[in-house]
Parts: sequence; C-alpha cells; structure tokens
Amino acid sequence: MSKSSASPSPGICYLVGAGPGDPGLLTIKGKECIEAADVLVYDYLCNPELLRHAKPGTERMYVGKKAKEHTLTQDQINALIVKLTREGKVVTRLKGGDPVLFGRGAEEAAELAEAGVAFEIVPGITSAIAGPAYAGIPVTHRDHCSQLTIFTGHEDPTKEETSLDYAKLAKADGTKVFLMGVERMEEITGKFIENGADPETPMALVRWATHGRQQTLIGTLGTMAAKVKEAGFKAPAVAVVGNVVNERKNINWFENRPLFGKRIVVTRTRQQVGALSKKLRLLGADVIELPTIRIEEPHNLVLFGELVQDCHQYEWLIFTSPNAVDAFFKMFYKIYKDARSIGGVRIAVVGPGTAEKVREQHLDVDLMPEKNFVAEGLVAALKEYQNMENVNVLWVRGEETREVIANELTGLGAIVDEAIAYRTVPEKDDNLEAISRVVNEGADMITFTSASTVDCFMNLNIAMPADIKVASIGPITSEAARKRGLKVDIEAEANTIPGLVSAIEKYWK
Repeated sequence: MSKSSASPSPGICYLVGAGPGDPGLLTIKGKECIEAADVLVYDYLCNPELLRHAKPGTERMYVGKKAKEHTLTQDQINALIVKLTREGKVVTRLKGGDPVLFGRGAEEAAELAEAGVAFEIVPGITSAIAGPAYAGIPVTHRDHCSQLTIFTGHEDPTKEETSLDYAKLAKADGTKVFLMGVERMEEITGKFIENGADPETPMALVRWATHGRQQTLIGTLGTMAAKVKEAGFKAPAVAVVGNVVNERKNINWFENRPLFGKRIVVTRTRQQVGALSKKLRLLGADVIELPTIRIEEPHNLVLFGELVQDCHQYEWLIFTSPNAVDAFFKMFYKIYKDARSIGGVRIAVVGPGTAEKVREQHLDVDLMPEKNFVAEGLVAALKEYQNMENVNVLWVRGEETREVIANELTGLGAIVDEAIAYRTVPEKDDNLEAISRVVNEGADMITFTSASTVDCFMNLNIAMPADIKVASIGPITSEAARKRGLKVDIEAEANTIPGLVSAIEKYWK
C-alpha cells in the first residue's frame, strides 16, 4: 500500500491487471477487487466478460485507448480515478495484461500517491508471456535460450527520438518479445537487421492472444513486415523473436482444439451464461456472450411465498427448470431455517440440469425421465411411477412455461397447484459491445437454450450474419426458432447443456 503524508480518503483504488484476455487468467485477487468495486474503470484490452464478477449496481466506465482512438487522455484517466477515490468509492481500475508492464499503471499509481488517496497494485498475467505460450511458444527453453528481453514497440510519441538501443537489442542473447509494435513492424525489424540481427531468425506474431479469436503469423525477422501487410494483420498483437518459435510445431496446444476458430454466440441469462461459455471455450471456441433474457421475481410474490410455505403438505414437488429450483429455495430459506421443514414431499424434475440444482440443496431427486427431458417426458414418468388420481402436486414454474404439466396431470386426476416462481424478461443491460462484435465480425453459430432466448434475441432485430448456424437445446426451443423463421441446424439429443455442447462438437467435426 502506498500513500503520501496527506490525510487519506476513505476510498481506495485498485490498479488491477486484468490478464491477456482469457477470463480464466484473471487472478483471484483481481476477481476479489472487481467484486468489491463501486466503480469499474476499464480499458480496451480488458475482456468485458470480467465485468460479470461485479456486484449489482456497480458503475462501469470505459476509458479504452487504441491506436489513434482515445476515449480519454491519460491525464484525464488519472484525474478521474483520483476524483472517484476521493469521493470515498472503491475504484477498480482494470488494465489489460499487467498494470505496470508498459501499461502506464505506474503513472496512475504516482498520481494517486500524490493525491494522498489509498491504492494497491494488483499484478496480472502479461500477454508478453501468455500470448506466446498460447501459441505453443515458450519464451525461454533450455535448448534455445535462458534470457528474455521485453520491450515496447510503441514509445511515448512526444519523445524526439527513440530511447531503444537497437544495437544492444539486436546483439542480446535469447528471446526478444515486444508489445504494441504491429504498426511499426517494418521499422522495428529493419532496425534489428541494420544492427546485425540475422534476417533468418524465426519470428511470430500472436494477435488477440489467449482469446478464442487468436491468430498466429509465423515468419522470420526479414519476412515478417511483408507478411503483416499481405495478411492485413492488425493490433493488438505480441511479437516473439528467437529460436523458441520453432517449438510451436511441437506444443501448439491452444489452436489445435476441436472448436478453435469457431465464433459462437451464447444467449443465456447473465447469471447462467458462464456454464455454457466455459464448456465451449475449453473446446477452443471464440465465445460472444450476448445475454438476451433475465430472471425476475413473479408479479405475485406473496402468493408464491404462501405456496412455498405449504410445500410440506403436498405429495409431489415438481420442478421444470433450474431457475424454478433457485427461486423456490431462495423463498424457502426466507421462511424456514431447517431443510427438514420440506417434510416428506417427493421431488420430480424434468432433467439433469434441474436435478443438479436440487442436489445442491442436499436433497435427493425421486423421479426424472430417463431420456425425454421435457414436460411430456416427466408426465409419462409420473404416470408410470404411480396412479395420479387425487395426488396433491405443487408445480414450481416460470410465468411463461407451457401448461403441459398442469393439463396432463389434471387429466390423470391429480390435484395440481401452480407456484409461479419467476418471470423471464428481456435483458436490459448494455449489450452493445457483444452486439457490435456479432454485427461487425460475424459468427459461425448461435445457441439457444430456451424458447424465451429465441424470442428475445429475435426482438433485438440484429442482422443475422450470413450462413450462421443455429444450435438448439431441444424440441421446444427448436419449435420456437422455426416459428421465428430460423433454420435449426443442430438439436441436442440430450436436452441439457452438456448435450448441447456435445452436439456442437460433433457438428463441427
């Protein structure tokens, strides 16, 4: 912790390295700082998905800077974080990679210290190391080198001449890594060669390192500038110069995964999107998270509470979605302090995802369809399990859920009460960044996990990318997609998130 002799404000500013892009490379300390923040001030190179860790109501301020495009100058950013911290707020300043490795975090720390406000520097994983590693290039290797030199390809533009000694850099042993140098590639590689570097030295550029959209360009010190022009290779990218580049052919792990290079849109709720995204990313996909729906409390919360309170009086408790389970037990533990208050009621669920949610409450599931994980399958399973005549059932459901359970069970003679646990409404939070990516970069596939995700996505009126494939979790979702004029290319055999991921992987094989 650093501060001047002036009286500190009650606020604090965390200067956090957000890592190179892969959300999994954020440090635990960095995540804790995001969770604690009243205000998030974040950069262009910060993965927007990291903002999902913020608590509700956290203010978000984008101050991104990329070549020739600045939302705020560095002086304005310095003044902003000082002002916010002086107001007594917890400010988390997210900077791509590491905050002080060519990230100007040291300048921001100096401004905070001079202002007499509390701050901490939270290191992050730099793209100088992670970028090459994700391209299968170790920056050091006992067969090639034991020295690493890191420099910036983008110096202070106000300086009259470079402070880089290319003569020393060209003669230095080992690996050289430089950041922010794509636009000056011809100049930088030319300086190396002029000062005695071998033009045949292997070289690599890694763009959007550690993201699903990562691209790697291989060449030599002498050919790279021409390759950059030919490929139209743009920033942000990290450059690696040295014999370690040759290791890529042996350990190129990241770009060899089954979904690498496939851009997939995920439309689940902001709270649920991570589970599907994580599974797709593990297979190498470039995931665009575009939540289209959100879950809100039912209109009549009192009535829902009364039904939850009486749940022990029923013979069966039926859940047809994970959201229903979450809403039910949130209310249950407001009313009761002991899980045993649920009594001897038996629990039936529509499928594995819902069953998993029940088990998180340390309760077992008495009945689930073997294969057909839809309402019709659950009704058939109940019918086979017992005679439903005069059986008391409490069905916990969403407001928009199809009436199959109530209609079919009532037809079998059961007495069914419906507990409306939640509503599905369109997501109102800012999705402009995700929408921009879909419109400007296109996508290979879009996933839908419910009929409501279909309807709310279509209501956004986004121009669908050409030839985009549609993946559906099951028949009800597929029917909703077709009603909106979409062609369904994939439908999961097992109507679960793992089933959907498996179907997507199989499709692209």
